[in-house]
Amino acid sequence: MLDKAAHENFPVAPFFVPRAWRADLMAVYGYARLVDDIGDGDLPPGGADAELLGLDRSLADDPLAMLDAFEADLDRVFDTASAAPPRHPLLRSLRPTVRRNGLTPGPFRGLIEANRQDQRVRRYATFQELLDYCELSANPVGRLVLGITGTVTPERVRRSDAICTALQIIEHLQDVAEDLRRDRVYLPAEDMKRFGVTEADLAAPKGGASVCALVAYEAERARDLLNEGTPLVGSVHGRLKVLLAGFVAGGRAALRAVAAAGHDVLPGPPRPTKLSLLREVGATLRREG
Repeated sequence: MLDKAAHENFPVAPFFVPRAWRADLMAVYGYARLVDDIGDGDLPPGGADAELLGLDRSLADDPLAMLDAFEADLDRVFDTASAAPPRHPLLRSLRPTVRRNGLTPGPFRGLIEANRQDQRVRRYATFQELLDYCELSANPVGRLVLGITGTVTPERVRRSDAICTALQIIEHLQDVAEDLRRDRVYLPAEDMKRFGVTEADLAAPKGGASVCALVAYEAERARDLLNEGTPLVGSVHGRLKVLLAGFVAGGRAALRAVAAAGHDVLPGPPRPTKLSLLREVGATLRREG
């Protein structure tokens, strides 16, 4: 599961972060990936995860049943009155991270609820509806990073939320074609109507002018959110500053890759090069230094 980190726009726990942070960040990343794999139906075949959660193996392909069982097992992570460990080994390994950093269950539950929502909601009428979804699917990750690094303040949470929402929107833009194959559309219906884009247009092998204009519009919204959140980088110091600059830079480099493709994301996800990412990290640190 954790090898999927290589496919992110920026590594979750790069080599320069302190060892204690790295272990805790990877524990949280592993949790988020497993929840996403449950919601997307991407668990390894055979039903072993279902059995670990106390379900029949046949229910491994039932995301809602799996998410319910996983949340019940998550309760064991936070139940200090019980000595019973979580059933799933990933949650057992998460327990020390939670206790060491005083993490609360809210962000973890939010990620589960986002994946429940993915089973019920496959289209979003407005941009606000999409923002509400990102509050569950993306923002908890940033809040957990702040919790692990001991840097939580209301202002930092607000900035972090803006960055995480931006990164989620950018990922959706990169993955328009893949999401449609899963019968999910994260482009707001009101914006599709405004630009004259239909789902049939999104299913084409190449984006027409209207699709590219729509993607450019949503990319600019993501850029505005990144700009809103970027002062978070300047509010911290040391290696955490570099880590957060990397997250922001990953978003900026991805936006550059989307723009370099003419905002045509349908042939495949435009991905930034390592060089462009490093340049953006440097630029972000200079601006926020």
